[in-house]
Amino acid sequence: MDVSLSAQHIVKRYGGVVALADGNLNVASGEVVALLGANGSGKSTLSKIITGVVSPNEGSLLIDGRPTTLSSPQIAKKLGITAVYQELSLIPDMTVSENIWLTHEPLRGKSLIKNREVRARTQELLNLFSGTFKSLAPDIPVKMLPPDERQIVEILKALSTQPRLIILDEATASLDTQQVNRLFDLVADWKSRGMAIVFVSHRMEEIFRVADRATVLRSGRSVGDIPMSDATRESLVELMIEGASTPRNIAIDSVKSDAPVRLSVEKLTTSVLKNIAFELRDGELLGLGGLHGQGQSDLLLTLFGDIPHTGKIILSQKPVNFTHPRQAMDNQVAFVPGDRATEGLLLIRSILENLQLPSWANFGTPLNINRARAESQNTAQSLNVVMASLDAPVSSLSGGNAQKIVIGKWMSRNPKLLLLNDPTKGVDVGAKGEFYNLLAQLQQQGTAILFYSSDDDELLGLCNRVLVLHDGEITAELSGGDLTHANLVSASMGTQQENNV
Repeated sequence: MDVSLSAQHIVKRYGGVVALADGNLNVASGEVVALLGANGSGKSTLSKIITGVVSPNEGSLLIDGRPTTLSSPQIAKKLGITAVYQELSLIPDMTVSENIWLTHEPLRGKSLIKNREVRARTQELLNLFSGTFKSLAPDIPVKMLPPDERQIVEILKALSTQPRLIILDEATASLDTQQVNRLFDLVADWKSRGMAIVFVSHRMEEIFRVADRATVLRSGRSVGDIPMSDATRESLVELMIEGASTPRNIAIDSVKSDAPVRLSVEKLTTSVLKNIAFELRDGELLGLGGLHGQGQSDLLLTLFGDIPHTGKIILSQKPVNFTHPRQAMDNQVAFVPGDRATEGLLLIRSILENLQLPSWANFGTPLNINRARAESQNTAQSLNVVMASLDAPVSSLSGGNAQKIVIGKWMSRNPKLLLLNDPTKGVDVGAKGEFYNLLAQLQQQGTAILFYSSDDDELLGLCNRVLVLHDGEITAELSGGDLTHANLVSASMGTQQENNV
């Protein structure tokens, strides 16, 4: 069972973007190491390299002291390394049992699954969380389960491989208090049995409760490795940021105090969000901060009519209750997703078709294709889209130009409220600059913008105010002199600073 892992001087580049510049991590049997860092620090990349999902460009991995190449998750699992992620890998239409044992089912001979044994062993695993769930059973489809129970299935799926080393990457984010307590009881048991555990969490209280050591990443580099007995919340936050009082790096004109309130939200609540309340004025760029998965995307999708809610939404001085995105679009609300490949574009269709996705109905029946083409050409030119022609497939564009199409398709609709869900993720620096200029133009035209970014520096540089979300709640509203990297990271980790609301 004993295991040791040493990741030494790991480098990972994606084109010109350096995700890891010098990542280091050591963990051994019977030890829990917390892997910490702000957004974009490299935590997820390092975790994926250790589990064989991503291959490094440089550096070395040692398992039990021997250099090892983990070229796939299957190879990592054969060596006893697995992970539990917040973003689930479950197949909704398959049952709990089928998901847990997928690819390593107990077999009779070479091909026949021992169904009775699968159910029995699944029940044994479910008993580890006995009393903490309502719906879980071996034969229930995963799509029927609430988020917390799906997360339990994800944990049990990892356990079914009998790992020697497990990475818990925000594995508690969807769990309630009772379930978290049970997981930590299991972690204590795993430690006593010699398992090595890497624990990634945005919750400081959990880190101090469960970890023996903390390894801190900042801007793709390991900058600290300290025993938890020597650490404080403040010392960990200081390691995670570079310069605790770093000021905003781009001057932004203040929004006029008498600008009309475009959006007002009161006690907005969903299965993820809890009593969200704020106002957004015309011409304001309001940021949504916090670590990934704290409710930012849910808030944007709720406002766009895609998630049921309670509470009050007042748009353009009128109460609204959108139950479908079409209603939001009809009220001059636009939504730009972060994952353009799956949510923002039809990759096999032309640039023209993608630019007019929300607007074809405006061109009459029969379709006035010449007018649609002229409008699309104007939009593409205004955004400086580099393309062969409007008839070229949108998949032929670079990442930055493709993202311009995602935004450009809304421009002809003159949105009054623009919802942005991490829109510059995976976009090169030059394209980001053009995108920032576009946002400034929209602000000057009076468009109200609600902007989630996983890049803290982007929020600090662009936004008039930033609302920080933690576990579905607004834990801080930062503006003026309070809008610093230190306060943003502290609020993201649930550690309050003075002057935070």
